[in-house]
Amino acid sequence: MQKRPLTQEERKRFDSLTEENIRFLRSRYNRVNRWVIADIIRRSSNRYPDKLALIYQDLTLTYQQLEEECNRVANALMDLGIQKYDRVAILAHNTIHHVLTWLGTAKAGGVYLAINYLLRGKDISYCINHAECKVFIVEDSLYDLVKDVLHDMPTVKTLIWSKQGKGEDSPPEFLDFDTWYKKYPATEPEIELNIEDPVQMTYTSGTESLPKGVILTNQSLLAEYTGAIIDGQFSPNDININALPIYHCAQRDVFLTPALMAGATNILLFSADPLTIMQNIERYKATMCFAPPTVWIGLMRHPEFDNIDLSSVTKGYYGASIMPVEVLKELIRRLPNCKSWYNFYGQTELSPYHTLLKPEDAMTKLGSAGKAGLNMETRLEDHEHNPITKSGIPGEICGRGPHAMLLYFKDPDKTESTFDHGWFHSGDIGIYDEDKYITVADRKKDMIKTGGENVPSREVEEVIYMDSRVSEVAVVGLPHPKWVEAVTALVVPKKGAEITESELLDLCRNNLPSFKVPKGIVFIEDLPRNPSGKILKRELRTKYETLYY
Repeated sequence: MQKRPLTQEERKRFDSLTEENIRFLRSRYNRVNRWVIADIIRRSSNRYPDKLALIYQDLTLTYQQLEEECNRVANALMDLGIQKYDRVAILAHNTIHHVLTWLGTAKAGGVYLAINYLLRGKDISYCINHAECKVFIVEDSLYDLVKDVLHDMPTVKTLIWSKQGKGEDSPPEFLDFDTWYKKYPATEPEIELNIEDPVQMTYTSGTESLPKGVILTNQSLLAEYTGAIIDGQFSPNDININALPIYHCAQRDVFLTPALMAGATNILLFSADPLTIMQNIERYKATMCFAPPTVWIGLMRHPEFDNIDLSSVTKGYYGASIMPVEVLKELIRRLPNCKSWYNFYGQTELSPYHTLLKPEDAMTKLGSAGKAGLNMETRLEDHEHNPITKSGIPGEICGRGPHAMLLYFKDPDKTESTFDHGWFHSGDIGIYDEDKYITVADRKKDMIKTGGENVPSREVEEVIYMDSRVSEVAVVGLPHPKWVEAVTALVVPKKGAEITESELLDLCRNNLPSFKVPKGIVFIEDLPRNPSGKILKRELRTKYETLYY
């Protein structure tokens, strides 16, 4: 689009560097020098137009096709009245419609919000209403989660139906996704977008409190994507398995979208079923795969793990929760072609990755979360916000850098406290080693106070994992009449294994100080977790709170 000629007054803005003049120049030449999410696929399309960008079941899109489809969605949203910063919500699995919604919303200048599909009813309407969403896209297979509360969403003006789940036709009050957007042009919409613009909203998992609406900008995400590509060594030659839900920031913003930015091919899996993951690795010769520890454990415990060809995977990634050292050792042994293992650690509020442990340190720094990523800084603080510099002293993990969120929506007090003293405060407890590598000791909430002594639950878990018959373990503090909180281990044995409480207690006594030895061990079939793989210790504390009474 041809710009109008400069006025005489505007010409004077080239003569000095003032904030007002710089704002004018940035706006004037925005399309030339901008850096926003909306540009990612176009740039990848320019480099690799005919390369497969997305594969979902029998549907595929090249990079050129993906760019065109995202533009259609953006134009369709704008025709619905979506303006800059309006929220567009989607409740869906890992589908092409979901990716088009994310990237199309960014191109339209809106703010994308993916809803956790473990929520239902009023919990979903809470997020929709709190965010004041104008458009709500619902996948057919998840309709039952919201059908009874759709009338409780007064800000939603348009409902759109995605049938890439079950393939069912839409109810009358919905627009059909494909019918709706296909009629719009594939040309990029004319809209001024800036790096400071909010582009994504994510509600925290709420494992410890009510969900908070985290607002992220183009800057925070693009800085994080650049770091993920460089630190994680993503390549255009990669074939990336996206098995964890992309409504969650870990899969979407550390792997899927950075991989699209790098020009890699992405496989979208409807769910994180272990057999499906392995079959798709074999079918597409996937080179990289991310999973939290619980999913990696599920893969190794599956009876087909040693029968399916997983040799194409050369890069393994983990995060979302702490990887037990013994589990990582087993992964390295059983996936010998996977020479590179990366541990990404972070929070939703940091887009989300903050630190990482690189492959060259995987064995020498077992259990560590590494050091700050490419664009980030990190430090430990004591309870008075003083920086901790010595090794072996626990403190809260804090970070700062361009990954950081803009704000918690409608929550100035929480935003202020989280950014207190000029750093983002994670709520995680970490410890430096002698080389300033951080080990995540615990969540503040999961630090057990027993008999006046602090016990990091992870330390106890690592010892119990030394028993090869243990599949999974979670250690929590439960109310106790004498100790106030009693260290308690919830243990999932491997299939067919027989373990006794006395055997595990002896193991702990031989490797831990007496006050860290569990007061009780409970054998269970599985551990509760959210879709990102985090074990929900809050549920365990609630379920077993009367164990010692």
